[in-house]
Amino acid sequence: MTEGQATPALTREQIDRIVQAMADSFGQQLRSPILHWPSEQGQDYQDVTFPALDGVPLEGWFIPASGSDKLIIANHPMGFSRAGITAHLEPWKSVWALSGNDFEVNLVPDYKILHDAGYNVLAYDLRNFGLSGAASGGIASSGIFEARDVAGSLAYARSRPDTRDMMICLFSRCLGCSSTFAAMTQFPEAFVGVRCLVGPQPVTMKTIVARRLALLGVPGDRIDDLEQRIILQTSIGFARRAPQEWARNVRVPAFLYQVHDDVLTEPSDVQTMFDNIPVNDKKLHWIRGTTRRWDGYLEFQRHPEPMLEWFAKHMS
Repeated sequence: MTEGQATPALTREQIDRIVQAMADSFGQQLRSPILHWPSEQGQDYQDVTFPALDGVPLEGWFIPASGSDKLIIANHPMGFSRAGITAHLEPWKSVWALSGNDFEVNLVPDYKILHDAGYNVLAYDLRNFGLSGAASGGIASSGIFEARDVAGSLAYARSRPDTRDMMICLFSRCLGCSSTFAAMTQFPEAFVGVRCLVGPQPVTMKTIVARRLALLGVPGDRIDDLEQRIILQTSIGFARRAPQEWARNVRVPAFLYQVHDDVLTEPSDVQTMFDNIPVNDKKLHWIRGTTRRWDGYLEFQRHPEPMLEWFAKHMS
């Protein structure tokens, strides 16, 4: 194709294949492997396993901080594992390349920063990701079922003799944040005593899916067709995948942050979630100068001070 030529329109058959492939990704999620470990950062850690509230086995790391009575539980983004995402490798690279997110995100340095700041860390894989158990056939529920994992991680922390009396804050990214909102809606008693939440980039599924379809050249009027195909695979439509509504049940101090010009979402999505959180002690921080969503996941490694100040304030 020569410079200045328009990209040819997709055929109906091509559009159907794209829409079906996206629906299939909800029916069977793609797991990102664990290619990094805390030992790479010089950290001692324990491999741990514990059940979600419904018994799904979850795999994780506990990184102890000697003498500390403070614990941060980390919940990872959609498509990631506790270690990050291998978006520099196939097939993940092809999935995310059009949005500019075809590079690796290694989350292990985050745990080093938290540990060095004096926090014990519990990082684990949500169901159907990393090394955790498969559940409900591997479907994506956008936080509805993953909420059981968040509540299970809190129950586990309170069951260990060395962590049961610790102050707890949550570091819940993207799907991890939506799942935390959902858990606060479904299991509010699990969050009694939780000191605060830092929630990078929660997203409404219909919003991110619509943006991904647009990047692929699929007409916007196919969104309803896609939803019906997703329902056939998961029994869950977009209306039930509702982090904006679940945010109304947040009862702890909350700090959200988001790439403002993220090509995969709209600023109004996170803004509405923030506005719906019914607590006075809350903060919303915009990351500017990029359109890449992954830069939001790397923000803590690059500029950890605001988040560390939030944790310190609420665990003092």
